[in-house]
Amino acid sequence: MKILVTGVNGQLGFDVIKECAKRNIQHKGVDINDFDITNQSAVAEAINSYNPTVVIHCAAYTAVDKAEDESELCNKINVDGTRNIALACKQIGAKMLYISTDYVFPGDGEHFYHPDDETTPISIYGKSKLGGEKVVQEILENYFIVRISWVFGENGNNFVKTMLRLGKERDSLHVVCDQIGSPTYTADLAPLLCDMALTDKYGIYHATNEGTCSWAEFAKEIFSQANLSVIVNPVPTSEYPTKATRPLNSRLDKSCLVEADFTPLPHWTDALSRYLRT
Repeated sequence: MKILVTGVNGQLGFDVIKECAKRNIQHKGVDINDFDITNQSAVAEAINSYNPTVVIHCAAYTAVDKAEDESELCNKINVDGTRNIALACKQIGAKMLYISTDYVFPGDGEHFYHPDDETTPISIYGKSKLGGEKVVQEILENYFIVRISWVFGENGNNFVKTMLRLGKERDSLHVVCDQIGSPTYTADLAPLLCDMALTDKYGIYHATNEGTCSWAEFAKEIFSQANLSVIVNPVPTSEYPTKATRPLNSRLDKSCLVEADFTPLPHWTDALSRYLRT
């Protein structure tokens, strides 16, 4: 087993590499300094040269608001770049694990989205990630598509780090209360991705930590566990306008993990506790 991980400088890629090393799986982590995923010949050369069994594709354009003004760049990275990875995987017969997002759904209602529910994204970013899903499905048979949400990890910026920083500067904060989803701790997700990569249980999966919350509830739990006396004032999304429309409902049904004999991730509050200890 040889695993190639793209986006190794990001939160998830960083932890996937750590998990590969922990398991003594032969691996290689790459990022933009190694090759540009939008350059098809560079991608083909790099993947052919390493000849991995699996490519875990974590690299992506993730600036949700900037994507509204940079749609061409966003699509070039998330769609064309993903196509290049998939084509290279097909050429050498490698599996591909593509990281996707809750943003492929419209985010209405209060139900939990199943992997086979209709995907109608409401932002440029969401549309680009869905485009990435489609090219993977068109090109490959041996693929995993894993949709995640509200990511936090050791390497890089995230909501938890932002709240901890602001909590030390302010006595109170306004945080959105009507967007509901599940945080995903990359150190919990990485082992699951490695477990998947070792199998042929291909398909689309949802994988987040267990439990749901609003961003305001997430913030309150962060301050509580970090012993910071900060008042969280819940506000609706309408009072916190952003360039890109966010899904109000990011609840993802993860029963597919159990059905495939994969172990669900721990509850998000437990994940947060372990994260803060690091």
